[in-house]
Amino acid sequence: MNIMTFNTQHCLNYIERKIDFPLMAGVIRRLGADIAGLNEIRAKGPSNPDFEDQTEILSELTGLPYYYFARAIDVKDGGPYGNAILSRYPIAEAETIPIPDPDVEGKDRSFESRCLLRARLANGITVLVTHFGLNASEQACAARTVAEHLEESKCILMGDFNVRPDSGILAPIRERMKDAADAFPGPLFSRPSDDPDRKIDYLFVSRDIEVLSADIPAIVASDHRPHTAVIRVEGLEDAYE
Repeated sequence: MNIMTFNTQHCLNYIERKIDFPLMAGVIRRLGADIAGLNEIRAKGPSNPDFEDQTEILSELTGLPYYYFARAIDVKDGGPYGNAILSRYPIAEAETIPIPDPDVEGKDRSFESRCLLRARLANGITVLVTHFGLNASEQACAARTVAEHLEESKCILMGDFNVRPDSGILAPIRERMKDAADAFPGPLFSRPSDDPDRKIDYLFVSRDIEVLSADIPAIVASDHRPHTAVIRVEGLEDAYE
C-alpha cells in the first residue's frame, strides 16, 4: 500500500503562483498513492470564487474516489480551510476533531486554530491527518490531541507538524508509533520544495505496520515536497472496491 502526506498550500503552484489542480493531482497520481493526507486545503466558500471544493476536484483528477474534508477554520472573506484525505478504499466513517486553542498568552500573530481529521476505512485502517501550528503552545495542544486518538493497531498518522525530527513535541507520538523516515536511505528534507533545508512533514504508523520504503521525492509543485511510504498491513478486512 502506498501512502503519502502532502501540504498542497491550497493547490498553489509554487513556481507560477496560481491555483493548479492538474499539477497537484499529477503528483499524487505519479507517486501511486492509495491514501493521501492533504494539508492547507480549501472548501467551497459562500462568496469567494477562489474557494472551490478542492478535495472533490482532486478526487476526480486522481481517481481516488473516497474523500473527506476536515474544516479547521473559515478564512476571512474566503471560506473553509483545513485538512483532507483521498482514498482508494471506502471510508466507513470520518470526523473532524478540533484541536484546543492554547491560552491567550501562548498566541502570537501567526496563531491559527487547527484540527485533526480521523477516518476509519472500511478495510480496518484508521488514518489521522493533521497540521500543527507554528507556536510551541499550539504544537503542544496538537500533540496531546493526536496522542488521545492514536490506535495501537492499523493506524496511520500523517501531516505537516511544523517541527523538526528532534523536537520534544513529538515524544508522545514516537513512544507509540514508528516514523516512516527511519526507512530513508539518508537525510531527506521537505521544505521549501525548491531547496529544502528542513523536515517538518511526517508519516507515522502503528507498530504492527511494516514500512517497506519511504521517500521525499524531489518534486516542486507546492511549497512542500510530498512524503511517501510503502507499507504492509497484515489482517486487513476484505472491503475494497
